Amino acid sequence: MHDVAKLAGVSVKTVSNVLSGYPYIRETTKAKVLAAVDELGYRMNISARNLRAGRTGLIGLAVPELSLPYFGELADAVIRAAEERSWTVLVEQTGADREREVGVLSGARRQLVDGLIFAPLTVSSADIEQFRGDFPIVLLGERTFDVAVDNVTIGNVDAARTATAHLIETGRRRIAAIGTHPTDAEGPAVLRLEGYLAALREAGIEPDAELIVPAGLWHRAEGAAAMRQLLEAGTRFDAAFCFNDTLALGAMYAVLRHGLRVPEDIAIVGFDDIEDAQYSMPPLSSIAPGREQIARAAVDLLAKRIEEREHPHQQVVADFELRVRESTAG
Repeated sequence: MHDVAKLAGVSVKTVSNVLSGYPYIRETTKAKVLAAVDELGYRMNISARNLRAGRTGLIGLAVPELSLPYFGELADAVIRAAEERSWTVLVEQTGADREREVGVLSGARRQLVDGLIFAPLTVSSADIEQFRGDFPIVLLGERTFDVAVDNVTIGNVDAARTATAHLIETGRRRIAAIGTHPTDAEGPAVLRLEGYLAALREAGIEPDAELIVPAGLWHRAEGAAAMRQLLEAGTRFDAAFCFNDTLALGAMYAVLRHGLRVPEDIAIVGFDDIEDAQYSMPPLSSIAPGREQIARAAVDLLAKRIEEREHPHQQVVADFELRVRESTAG
């Protein structure tokens, strides 16, 4: 930096301001500094700058399962948003295991990163002490306990209601719900079931317990197994709302293997709008939960929390959209 300052005929502080993006610098001065940077091949030492600021330039991202396309695509979106701030993202997979999720919040991990974006599935009110303190955390998903922390979520109930109402609008009356977690008292499965039931009741359709099928894991195999259970039991139904797209893709596979047609015999809608939804056969109708908005909002909230620990905590509810494709529209 001293060499750049000498060649440009400015102070070291001016060089630092130019490279840090300080706005109040004459364009002629900035041009001289940047020309000197190019001539000398200078690169700012980001690690040294971060150390002086008491930061690592690293943030953590903890998600349940990267093999699920939604979380893989979400991680990609978070990484791209973080790169705009010259941050590196350390990604950790928790496997939706409570011990590992609590471990993400432990002191040892906090020493590695400046903040954490965390999508928990199992931590609950019993773990509230883990969130106390001033370590910057942004939670993804439904806030299931009363704690002061920044949060980015989606309107699960409204989105599920919209997906189910779409099936009703296409003339379907016997609509299955695939992906419930009967033992859960909270979480996305509970909320998506709530939205499904609300849409049925608003249309004057009495919910049928035979059409509500659990799936412990939201994978393709579980979606196929749930659909086969309905078909082999001879249950009468003409549509299915699957609680995520991988369940829906598995369910669609089972329908087609059974010799039935989608959507003529059974219409199917999913949730998450993963990339595979556009390229399935037929293409899958799905709820797009605003993944890019979620990622950018999470990174922005984390940046605010890192800069100002006393900043009021915020909740952002991302916008969702129903993407209608051939699995329901024909």
